[in-house]
Amino acid sequence: MTNRTKNGPKLPAQQLAILAVARFAEPLALTSVFPYLPEMIASFGVEKNEVARWAGFTGAIFSISQSLTAVAWGRASDRFGRKPVILTGLASTMTCFLLWGMSTSLPMAITVRAIMGGGNGNVGIIRTMVAEMVPEKELQPKAFSLMPLVWSIGSVFGPAFGGFFARPAEQYPNVFGQIEYFKRYPFVLPNLMACCVFFISFMTGLLFLKETLQSKRHRRDWGLLLGEKLTRPFKRSKPHARRRRLSFVDDEASAPLLAESTLSTSEQIASKTQPISFNEIFTPQTSINLVAYTFLALHSVAYDQVLPVFLNYPCVVPDETNTHLPFQFTGGFGLSSDKIGTIFTVYGIACGIVQFFLFPTLCARFGVLNCYRTATLIFPIIYFLTPYTALIQDTTARYAVFLAIMLVKGVVVIIGFPCTTILLTNSASSLRILGTLNGFATTFSGLGRAIGPAAVGAVFSWGVREGYAIAPWWLLGTVALLGAIPPLFIVEADGPTRSLGAGDEDADENGGEAEESLLLLDQDVDDAAGSEEEMRSRAENNAYGTMSGAVCGASR
Repeated sequence: MTNRTKNGPKLPAQQLAILAVARFAEPLALTSVFPYLPEMIASFGVEKNEVARWAGFTGAIFSISQSLTAVAWGRASDRFGRKPVILTGLASTMTCFLLWGMSTSLPMAITVRAIMGGGNGNVGIIRTMVAEMVPEKELQPKAFSLMPLVWSIGSVFGPAFGGFFARPAEQYPNVFGQIEYFKRYPFVLPNLMACCVFFISFMTGLLFLKETLQSKRHRRDWGLLLGEKLTRPFKRSKPHARRRRLSFVDDEASAPLLAESTLSTSEQIASKTQPISFNEIFTPQTSINLVAYTFLALHSVAYDQVLPVFLNYPCVVPDETNTHLPFQFTGGFGLSSDKIGTIFTVYGIACGIVQFFLFPTLCARFGVLNCYRTATLIFPIIYFLTPYTALIQDTTARYAVFLAIMLVKGVVVIIGFPCTTILLTNSASSLRILGTLNGFATTFSGLGRAIGPAAVGAVFSWGVREGYAIAPWWLLGTVALLGAIPPLFIVEADGPTRSLGAGDEDADENGGEAEESLLLLDQDVDDAAGSEEEMRSRAENNAYGTMSGAVCGASR
């Protein structure tokens, strides 16, 4: 059922906000690693020139594990529902992240990262939930930009946590200097703080997030019932509020989840009886979109992984022995974890502003596909220019140029990922494959995120030994140039949900309201403590509400 006003469809703001809370913990946790990762790897006894290689491998093992299990998580969400799988992923990541902060050796850190990646398939499933919540094409740029916006906000707090709270016994000896726990585990404090956020995200999803999988939407959800009971004392009672709620015509209460009638009869039968085939998933357009998405994940994530190592690497003053421009030179910025955290925090704030104000406007004016193609052409320029910032000797100018490059990169990332998500979703042949398709998208992008950091980390280590700081960045630039080719062959589709006529749409609204009314009646009966008179009254109100919804639908 789709919420509609006189001016057209409306975003399900309430459910998207709850989904955003569930999503928020992951960028917070993952980006908090960036500032202190080089120091953490070095604390395990790894030589300075090998830190980049092992930092890249640590990121790669996470992505490899995630890619190996993503399809299984996607299929599980198609079978058991989106919500249970998301909650399982949050609980798994919360546990592993605490263990990551307590790692005392490189093998332990790598093992925990592998388990963390394999235990969370939420990236693709959350995209699927957004697609099921918002089938309207005109609303998709705003809806699909919300999760990257949440990522940007999490990226503001994450590096701040990692940079300012890593090694607390050393940074704040007056507060934490006497606590043996923080001396033994110098990188655990930011992880403890992130685990608190994970717990809040888990509880918010458990109590308030609604299932979007069509076959599981009307299953009794004890978490929602508990959330309703907990929040009931804080809700203001209004005249006729019960009738409005039971008739389910309140725009804010009715999240636009896909009703059963959104699917054609043949699709409904197929979704219940026929297994999903590879031919149904891998159409020519979905295949091209998957390739483009993989390239984007490979070079973009690899850049973010190797950047803290570059910022942490010591400065080198150019002279005739170590510098032969334009290719042979070396050096970094020589920054500590707290300063790296500050840079990433500024970067995250700027990305959040761009995400909120710029992205929907650009997509509305130029189109999703045009914006995506333009973004893929800018990435190589950014990568080719990045290493030369280390040659600028004036500190103010160096930081100004570097931050300008980072901000441009942030803009094209913000445009690139939501656009490719929208294009991939709209290339799907039917609604029933969305969970599995996004599982494969996570798998292929996971392979990219594994290959990219591992390869670039190894090339970085080779480059600083041989005196070629450009090596990893120019490798990324070459990959990004190749990644700009597949978008040229993408055709922007209408998506799997735009097959309804006007008559079907009205029927969908009426049928959806009746189904939602029955669900709410079923939940209210459970809360009625066996009162037959109250149950009868509610049934009458529910019938009245359903009739009202049908009349309203017919009048439109």
